[in-house]
Amino acid sequence: MPQITIEYMIMIPMLILQIFLFPLTAGWIMNTWVESRQTLALQETASHVGSLVHQVYSALNHESIAAGYVTNMLEITPFIEGYAYTGNASLRDPSSDAKILDITLRFMGDTITSTTSVTLGGNVAWDTDSEFMSNSSYASLVAEKLPNCTILLYFEGDE
Repeated sequence: MPQITIEYMIMIPMLILQIFLFPLTAGWIMNTWVESRQTLALQETASHVGSLVHQVYSALNHESIAAGYVTNMLEITPFIEGYAYTGNASLRDPSSDAKILDITLRFMGDTITSTTSVTLGGNVAWDTDSEFMSNSSYASLVAEKLPNCTILLYFEGDE
């Protein structure tokens, strides 16, 4: 009989610990998995926007294209897993021949962000005050080729 009592004294605290430990661990693992999935979806969208910026820049950078103004709607999903997101960018100038545009997307109401970089030529300029909202009906990339062959890029759609 004393053996059974000792077994219960050892096993009951272990069972109680498992009752609390398993749900906490499962919740932590699921939160990590959800955050990773959301980050990946945001990174895919950032890559898509970066590709669009590069395509528009490359098209306007050709010498046969005269000065002008192009608006290209961003074909992005307005929500990723229920979250709207904002996008903005900043231009780095590592050399005179190339500039790097860092595009950052950030979930509204959350801390998840994703950044992608696009290498552009030395004749690009970026409007630092531009931003877009994913759920805006007119989220777009605007490119303006100036007479001096500088290409000014910016986002529109912060409604």
